[in-house]
Parts: sequence; C-alpha cells; structure tokens
Amino acid sequence: MIFEYQIEGGDFTKAGSASSEVKKILRQLNLEPSLIKRIAVAMYEAEVNVVAHAYRGTMTVDIDTGRIFIAVKDEGPGIEDIEKAMTEGWSTANEKVREMGFGAGMGLPNIKKNADELKITSTPGTGTKVEITCFTRL
Repeated sequence: MIFEYQIEGGDFTKAGSASSEVKKILRQLNLEPSLIKRIAVAMYEAEVNVVAHAYRGTMTVDIDTGRIFIAVKDEGPGIEDIEKAMTEGWSTANEKVREMGFGAGMGLPNIKKNADELKITSTPGTGTKVEITCFTRL
C-alpha cells in the first residue's frame, strides 16, 4: 500500500495530518502500538520540518510486509550541515516558528530515535530528502 501526501511550507494548521491519517491505517492493520507510536512520531517530526523550513514537500508512505518506508522530499533551503542538524537543540528555525512552539532542534534527532534506518540527503538551495524505515511484521 502506498500513500502520498502534499505538505505546504508555513501551513502549521495542517502539520501532522499525514501522520495522523497513517496512524489510523496502521491501527486498522493491528500493528504493535509501540511501533505505531514510533512511526507516528517520526512522520510528525518530518512533516513539521517541511512546514517550518521548506516551501513545500511530498511525503510518500509505503506499507509492506516487513517494513514501513517513509520518504519526505522537500523544496527549500536544504541543510548546510546534516551532522550539525542531527545535534539535539540545534535549529535554523526563525523567530516566528519558535514563537509558535516549534523549532526546538529536536526534529531530526527524534526521527533518528524512532527509525530503524534513517537516510538524509540535502542540496543547499534546492531541498532535502529524508528516508525513514521501520521494520515490522504485517
């Protein structure tokens, strides 16, 4: 099963809608609650990163026997230093985003904590691709 979601930069009212929808689907598939929580957290953090930092993005979720694969590709400023961005508390979020309670620098570290595999590629000035894999038994 493959699901695709469009994410608009700056639209905090819809941030988390894709992760909520996928969470419902995973519950219907009777996955372990702890796995559902890990996937939902990783997806939510990835969504918020697109909303807070990019112009737009696409989230593709591939649910298959043995694994759930999430690819988030955005159009935006990209990440200059991925290693630095993986540091808890480090953020490039602007003041407006921080005033709304986002941009604490926990997004990528939280994705890493909840994923079995994480791959991040980024081209400054173009965008970022985040690939998240969680293993399961369907």
